[in-house]
Amino acid sequence: MSLQGQSLYAAREPIFPRRVSGRFRSLKWWLMALTLGIYYVTPWIRWDRGPNLPDQAVLIDLAGRRFYFFWIEIWPHEFYFVAGLLIMAGLGLFLFTSALGRVWCGYACPQTVWTDLFILVERWVEGDRNARVRLLNAPWSATKARLRLTKWTLWLLIAIATGGAWVFYFADAPTLLRDLVTFDAPPVAYSTIFILATITFIFGGFMREQVCIYMCPWPRIQAAMMDDDTLTVAYREWRGEPRGKGKNRDGLGDCIDCNACVNVCPMGIDIRDGQQLACITCALCIDACDDVMEKIGKPRGLIDYLALSDAPREAAGMPPRPVWQHVFRTRTLVYTAAWSLIGVALLYALFVRADIDVNVTQVRNPQFVTLSDGSVRNAYDFRLRNMHGEDRPFRIHVTGDPTIRAALEGTVYESVEVPANETLQQRVYVTAPQSSDPASDEHTEIRFWIEDLVSGERVYHDSIFTGRG
Repeated sequence: MSLQGQSLYAAREPIFPRRVSGRFRSLKWWLMALTLGIYYVTPWIRWDRGPNLPDQAVLIDLAGRRFYFFWIEIWPHEFYFVAGLLIMAGLGLFLFTSALGRVWCGYACPQTVWTDLFILVERWVEGDRNARVRLLNAPWSATKARLRLTKWTLWLLIAIATGGAWVFYFADAPTLLRDLVTFDAPPVAYSTIFILATITFIFGGFMREQVCIYMCPWPRIQAAMMDDDTLTVAYREWRGEPRGKGKNRDGLGDCIDCNACVNVCPMGIDIRDGQQLACITCALCIDACDDVMEKIGKPRGLIDYLALSDAPREAAGMPPRPVWQHVFRTRTLVYTAAWSLIGVALLYALFVRADIDVNVTQVRNPQFVTLSDGSVRNAYDFRLRNMHGEDRPFRIHVTGDPTIRAALEGTVYESVEVPANETLQQRVYVTAPQSSDPASDEHTEIRFWIEDLVSGERVYHDSIFTGRG
């Protein structure tokens, strides 16, 4: 079939979901409060790390090239921790989608959370669904202008707070807030707040479901994560069809075609039409349908979390399989195992990492120098990293050949002072007598030991000594 002349984009029709109460709506309120609370409050949590270190619990210090998370401090060379957390987040998303469908989209996605908040403000200002529909169709008047202006102002305040909270993660929050108010903050802070506030205002207020349908790639990827055993929001067609209204239910299913499930859907879809790309499995249609079923004296669960593989069993009058059989299956167990292994590996790396680090590069131009007494000298550039909150003396010595000696450039001592939370470059000269055996190998394996003279912690780096043959 040719797509010539057909548009791949449908113009947005405003959606005004009706207020609904129920267990899933309550869960969404709690999760919205939790996620927004974490986002807005976290930059203000203090954490004492000692002198010369920031006391903000969570801080991305771009200038100092450091990431602080409570007692954890991540340096640039430890970016594998961040990469590991991103991989875990991806696997966690695969795991939850495989087991429970798009629960991330329906409950914790930032687009969903802020859209819920904007709809709450909209309902508070303009009224519930019917009132908002009437206001949309009404001609412009002083009342309509006042309601719209009030709503947009509240939206804009939320959007500015959203962008403002984001920049607080990259600088000391109290100091930055004072600078923002007094207009002493750097221009990048104002521009970042403006960009994020604009995006939040537009996405949460005017694009809502369009972001999920057209901009987010996850609806298209989720099909690879789900199968017939995935628990997702679905309509029990075998129980609800044929639909019909009226008290005489002979020959009719349980669905009375009241459209309550459609009216509460933030995506504006009809779950009775089957699985759809736009469905975010927020389960508000379950709350709405359960409320109607109770009123007409029918069992709850006409719309419910269920697996498509159970449809034939339920249609035949058999009970569905236990939930655990859908959740704990090969695919989810593989995701869980991979997620757990990465988590354990990151924890192990975190607890065994040293507070001192060294990188050694042998100087290649020239590879070695022959001194006047016939001895041979190699030069090495050290990068000594002190990850403590105080200055520490580091001693450097070399092993591998008892005749080899190491000397530090600029000092007659074997140790050097490395400032707190800094990286120091130090050149080290290693000297050895010329080999008495001309046929011997010109490469000698050596090992540099770096010792923290305060804590006694030691690390080493293997290298080679050249030019003795």
